[in-house]
Amino acid sequence: QVQLVESGGGLVQPGGSLRLSCAASGDIFRFYTMGWYRQAPGKQRELVAAIGSGGRPNYADSVKGRFTISRDNAENTVYLQMNSLKPEDTAVYYCNAKYYNRNYWGQGTQVTVSS
Repeated sequence: QVQLVESGGGLVQPGGSLRLSCAASGDIFRFYTMGWYRQAPGKQRELVAAIGSGGRPNYADSVKGRFTISRDNAENTVYLQMNSLKPEDTAVYYCNAKYYNRNYWGQGTQVTVSS
């Protein structure tokens, strides 16, 4: 069992930045592929970025060049640095942990990009 707790969401103006954090506990963090997903009202949940146990990241096309995912295995934490935020980035952002048939979600954190 893995527990995930997100933090760092909030209200930001277009062009601004936010850094999301996801603290994990309960299992061997470094083995897990960690990801950030988001879900906007009326839309399906979508992958934003993921980072494997070896540290290789991948990104949705819509956030490439603006968002950076990273992980600190010593602190059992994964981060999402979001720059040049746009109104269309507004959503609830969820942390995800996957390892074979194990799949865990955090409770989500709201990100609102608005002037």
